[in-house]
Amino acid sequence: MLRDLVTGDEQAEAALAVIAAADADILLLLDVDWDHERRGAAALVAALAERGLSYPHAVALRPNSGAPSGIDLDGDGDAHGPRDALGYGWFTGDSGLLLLSNRPLGAPRDLSGMLWSARSDAVGVLPDAARDVVPLATTAQWTVPVTVGSTEMTLVTMAAGTPVFDGPEDRNGLRNRDELALVADLAAAAEMPLVLGRANLDPGRGEGRREAIDALLAHPRLQDPGPAAPDGTTATAIWDSVGPMRVDYVLPPRALTVADAGILRPGPDDPLATAAEDAGSGRLVWVDLVVP
Repeated sequence: MLRDLVTGDEQAEAALAVIAAADADILLLLDVDWDHERRGAAALVAALAERGLSYPHAVALRPNSGAPSGIDLDGDGDAHGPRDALGYGWFTGDSGLLLLSNRPLGAPRDLSGMLWSARSDAVGVLPDAARDVVPLATTAQWTVPVTVGSTEMTLVTMAAGTPVFDGPEDRNGLRNRDELALVADLAAAAEMPLVLGRANLDPGRGEGRREAIDALLAHPRLQDPGPAAPDGTTATAIWDSVGPMRVDYVLPPRALTVADAGILRPGPDDPLATAAEDAGSGRLVWVDLVVP
């Protein structure tokens, strides 16, 4: 990622153009490579600054994705593959999270190390040796206070693993379900929660345990503003293998008023249309809130 940002890679430039067009006050980016010195995050922030966006507040903590577990989790006889990591990834820090804000952030609470076995007996689908090793969070799980005006909200990140690419034991589906259940519990514990990120679960189609996303969308502390693209569609990712799906969400506190919401998917006549396509399969979800 750092190389692509520095060299002006076409996809990196397209992603930066989309982010700049959104001009968000608070932004959660997924699939951002983490490194010990935060060089990648710094390069991304600098690239956005060149495009007129200032994000003086950031959270970039080490994710589980790519971190070695030391255990053969996929049963292929090798303990060093991407599916043997604490969360799927080819190297430590592969596809992490980056939270950016132009509003003051409080100290993050990092729950990425919470064991799956501490939350659910579904961990029984893991090898015995892995039950005291594998965390619940496939990528990472944070809560971060943010102050907007006189209002303090708790940002609850969401980066659940995909519920497919497993076997009849449904290991990934169960982990995805339990990750979303933790997000729901964290929202319940906060006075003013705002959930944002990827659930990797569509409420209407595809594989996965849809009761998990249904419960989150009906959460008493949250509201679903139902963002849609200009053409009225609600898909936030378009994959060649499964087609369009709604897998990314911004769920504001029920106590606040939503002024507007949408999915940044420009039409063919929009100058940003090419960048949105070149940036990747995902589409940026945005919500405008009225905050006292």
